[in-house]
Amino acid sequence: MTQTDTSREEAAIRTASPRVPAQLRGRPAQIRVAVYAEDLILQTGVVQQLRQRPEVELLSEAEAQAGRAEVSLLVVDALTEAVTEHLRRLRLATSGRIGLVVGQFEAGGLQTIVECGVAAVLRRAEADQDRLVHLITALAAGEGVMPGDLLGELLDRIGTLQRTMLDGRGLTLSTLTAREADMLRLVAEGFDTSEIAAKTSYSERTVKNVLHEIITRLGLRNRAHAVGYALRRGLI
Repeated sequence: MTQTDTSREEAAIRTASPRVPAQLRGRPAQIRVAVYAEDLILQTGVVQQLRQRPEVELLSEAEAQAGRAEVSLLVVDALTEAVTEHLRRLRLATSGRIGLVVGQFEAGGLQTIVECGVAAVLRRAEADQDRLVHLITALAAGEGVMPGDLLGELLDRIGTLQRTMLDGRGLTLSTLTAREADMLRLVAEGFDTSEIAAKTSYSERTVKNVLHEIITRLGLRNRAHAVGYALRRGLI
């Protein structure tokens, strides 16, 4: 091989091997996640699934206590008083968002977890790797994730009662505009921002702005909290 051939080969290698590896270019930053659980078996199961995903940075206990978590996941068998107390402590201790992975859960507990700052719920039977990562990325993006049947059951069980209470106290539904109520109903049914935009013929930016306005005006924490607020008051 001549010197000229060698130079050409070296140039080709440099061109094919940029300073930044191809697999890293354009990759989003990892989401910092803290995992809590009732016992070691539950925690290990979730941690093992998330450890394989490049989207997630699992934090140590010390890092979580230092407040580095963007998302905190609590993994439990059922919503007990002890779990509710743990959620309340998490809400006070972290500025990040909270998700709940639970074995057994009934609609009657939805109000409790919303008041504890939980923005996403996933049943453990459905908690495969992809769904866990979807929940985490949704939380990090400011979205809420709730099984549709939970919100549906809650509507069926308390909607009529709430409206009766409003009428008896002389209150009205004017807290929300018609557009705001329509969008919150779609959130309650499990639709994400793009789907709400398609159904209402508004842009995604408008949907985000409307929902942000509701949350800000009413002093709420997130979309799930806004849905819980509206359901409790019979606004949707």
